[in-house]
Amino acid sequence: MGEHKVIILGTGPAGLTAAIYAARANLNPLVVEGNEPGGQLTLTTEIENFPGFPDAIMGPELMDNMRKQAERFGAEFIFGLATAVDLHERPFRVTVNETDEFSTQSLIISTGASAKMLGIPGESEALGHGVSTCATCDGFFFRDKKIVVVGGGDSAMEEATFLTKFASEVTIIHRRDTLRASKVMQERARDNPKIKWLMNVTPVAVKSENNQVKGLEVHDNDTQKTRLVEAEGIFVAIGHNPNTAFLKAQVETDKVGYIICSPHNTATSVEGVFACGDVMDSHYRQAITAAGTGCRAAMDVEKYLEGSFVHDWSLSGSH
Repeated sequence: MGEHKVIILGTGPAGLTAAIYAARANLNPLVVEGNEPGGQLTLTTEIENFPGFPDAIMGPELMDNMRKQAERFGAEFIFGLATAVDLHERPFRVTVNETDEFSTQSLIISTGASAKMLGIPGESEALGHGVSTCATCDGFFFRDKKIVVVGGGDSAMEEATFLTKFASEVTIIHRRDTLRASKVMQERARDNPKIKWLMNVTPVAVKSENNQVKGLEVHDNDTQKTRLVEAEGIFVAIGHNPNTAFLKAQVETDKVGYIICSPHNTATSVEGVFACGDVMDSHYRQAITAAGTGCRAAMDVEKYLEGSFVHDWSLSGSH
């Protein structure tokens, strides 16, 4: 294949929005779908907080609509995973599935971040059917229900506190007897009368019946006994892993691995390489915010290819 103007890695809300804007700008983007086409939203059932859908829309349907919209304007899609990139000189080279190599004048990285899972029996089967990794996305569906939040960091405290707006009771489950969360976040959670605590227990299995979560089986680290914590929803809040390992440190990231972009645009430390979505946003992690950065990345690429983009990235001035 010849040299592309822009290659987009990833097909979540950020990547597909970037594809729509880049295609409409006649950049003929090549979009590498990744090993999870559509991103994490394909694991979500109803989406009620994406503008324009007053009656909600299913996650897979929203992603499919975005893909079709990008295709309509000329975006080309290939199924596969970007396994390596060479960003040392232009044109950049992208390797897909370890064998197929493509060259490009510019690159948009929108590979997202994967939620860390517990890795216990019954968890993956119940994902999207009672097991969730996003309180903001799914909390509304657990109104007046008992739920558990697994985790001991700030994100777990934040998720649990948010979920008390809907749930009748929230139990925080942590495998240690002390929390990693900051003092202020701990105090906020402990002051909430809807939050209960179950410390020093290890989750061992998600229990479901007729495709409905019934509870979380835990092992008490003190008594060595196993019991079931009844709940209709289980929220896993033990962090995320940005999908940046394939970059092999060619782009500046923070200590966790999130790509650092300019505070003024979506430029990375490598001129001609841009990033959008959850791979550069560890805070919001919403479909609408990801889509917004995808729009910005495509517009930045257009200016870059025209020669009018100012690369002002600097580590000291970035977030």
